[in-house]
Amino acid sequence: MPTIVNEKLQLAHDFILHTNRNVFLTGKAGTGKTTFLHEIKQLTSKRLAVVAPTGVAAINAGGVTIHSLFQLPFGPLVPGTAGQESKKINREKIKLFRTLDLLIVDEISMVRADVLDGIDEVLRRYRHRSEPFGGVQLLLIGDMQQLPPVIRDDDWAFLKPYYETGYFFGSRALRKTPYISIELQHIYRQSDQRFIEILNSIREKRVTHLQLDELNQRYIADFSPDDSEGFITLSTHNNAAQQINNQKLRALKTPSHTFEATLEGEFPAHAYPTDASLELKVGAQVMFIKNDISREKLFYNGKIGQITDIDDDFIYVKCPKEIETLAVDRMEWTNIRYSLDATTNEIKEEPVGKFVQYPLKLAWAITIHKSQGLTFEKAIIDAASAFAHGQVYVALSRCKSLDGLVLRAPIPSHSIKTELMLEEFHEQVQLQTPDEQELWNSKQINQENLLLDLFLFDRSEYLINKSLRLVTENVSSLDEGAGQILTHFKTHFHEKAGSLAMRFRQQLPAYFAENLLPEDNQPLQERIRKAGSYFYNLINNELLPILYYYPTGSDNKLVQESLRESLEELEKELFIKMHCFDGCRSGFEALAYLKARNESELAFQPNRKLKERRKTGEPSDSSGSKNGTSLYKALTKWRDDLAGENDSAGYMVLPRKTILELSRIRPKTLDELLTVKGFGKTKVKMIGEEVLAIIRMFQ
Repeated sequence: MPTIVNEKLQLAHDFILHTNRNVFLTGKAGTGKTTFLHEIKQLTSKRLAVVAPTGVAAINAGGVTIHSLFQLPFGPLVPGTAGQESKKINREKIKLFRTLDLLIVDEISMVRADVLDGIDEVLRRYRHRSEPFGGVQLLLIGDMQQLPPVIRDDDWAFLKPYYETGYFFGSRALRKTPYISIELQHIYRQSDQRFIEILNSIREKRVTHLQLDELNQRYIADFSPDDSEGFITLSTHNNAAQQINNQKLRALKTPSHTFEATLEGEFPAHAYPTDASLELKVGAQVMFIKNDISREKLFYNGKIGQITDIDDDFIYVKCPKEIETLAVDRMEWTNIRYSLDATTNEIKEEPVGKFVQYPLKLAWAITIHKSQGLTFEKAIIDAASAFAHGQVYVALSRCKSLDGLVLRAPIPSHSIKTELMLEEFHEQVQLQTPDEQELWNSKQINQENLLLDLFLFDRSEYLINKSLRLVTENVSSLDEGAGQILTHFKTHFHEKAGSLAMRFRQQLPAYFAENLLPEDNQPLQERIRKAGSYFYNLINNELLPILYYYPTGSDNKLVQESLRESLEELEKELFIKMHCFDGCRSGFEALAYLKARNESELAFQPNRKLKERRKTGEPSDSSGSKNGTSLYKALTKWRDDLAGENDSAGYMVLPRKTILELSRIRPKTLDELLTVKGFGKTKVKMIGEEVLAIIRMFQ
């Protein structure tokens, strides 16, 4: 493999793994884009998901469709409506979005601009609202000179007021998102330099008359090869391909065999890799639609052969120029769903459906659209009536050589569609190609931003102020001292955490100016190790314990719930910070920091509410209980029952603070009851004896 290829692939991998830059990976047909996708899935330690615009493309990429992961409605998505119109997204998927590092979109040339904006809206909703795509890194893979997105005229009528183009790069979110472009150059599919030059010229819309004449020499009138030669026809229209396959199959005099697929779980029909009811005959020309997973690798996706025999267990296929006949058994395709592993908190590919069928389909003909990504030794190209940009190029580039290609009709120059907007985009792509220096700079910026994020406590301070505001505005319905405790917490937090972290952030630029990656800067690493230990111990031993025992009981259920939610948010924020600092006690490493941040996000369980006491706001009062029921609970139940009988609020009978005081001092007489705040002579006369009777039960 030429060095330049290794450099391009390594550059792309380094940008994905070691930076947070968005990457558009492109390249001519056959340059290994799909192979790179599968390698990234294996090599990167980032939490990722793979999506594609169609079911078949998603199955081939080992991912899911865009619409299923983001639960987007079908049809045109007017900006601002994706979040409103999407189905309710469950909590598990929200967690997945919040901890996603990398989103890979395959076959990006077929993705509409509004669909990409729909992804942006969903990710912003559940992640960072101010950042494009919620701050998730994007890897967009595809070739804009291949198949375009399908946009019907009535759909475009809705979208035209918002978009200059329907191609993915017209996305409003993407235009606010800087990204780099890496174009893979080396072609693996073809080795004939003459054919490669013709393909490149067609791809770049600079084909000459001489090149077109040379290509059209492959036109052979009334060409009708024997099936044993293994030619497949590529057609622009689906009905033409189906007609050829049906006619050829009917012409065979051998018995017909129909094989029914086994379906389990969820596997939508649009994602079936072959017919669920597959009719075949001995003599039929078929194409393998899956790679052989055995060590021998006897067949691959796109290989052509002819059926020689069929028995109860196997279909026997003989491929041109091969001596051995292949015994083909059923194979399995899996439809996956992304979920979170409850044990490891990793994003996992959860199988939700299975499709089991012979990995074959009739292959006298196939549409150009369905041939994308396949390779053929011999093909008849019927592309003279190409109607979409990229169809001619996709069809021709499926062939390994010019000699294995036959044209059903000469290709006129007007069928090689060109779009000025795509040409301008390609020129822009060339300007966005990075070098090693930009990679180093991006690594540095990424690591510096992560450190600045680590020492930023703005959200914690916001949540403290939010909670304190709730307490101050509702002090009369809360426990005495609730405001004082939180005010002290705010002061302690600011002095020991907020102000120190801010001073540390102010010192970071001096370290960054040393022109070293933070991971390689030893003086900085030593400071981070010390800071990691300090902030970990501060949060774990001083700050979180105060939140765990903070009183949130209130007669006003709305206030109580709002305060609890606010304090839980604060606890979670500090919990995540604590684990990030814990990971830095041995030094800073970017990927380890990301892992700690994501894992703590998923592992968090609110510890502030201590079992039943934290749910009811009851005091710590294990003494004097009867049958497991405390005095506080008994008085509260009696109060609520009495309030219900009189159709009034509970606090009108006995305020919560009064019940707490009764539980604490446990008066024995009516005179002692009069000393309790909230009891006057009238109230003592009305309910005093009943209250004392309840108290006596717990003496």
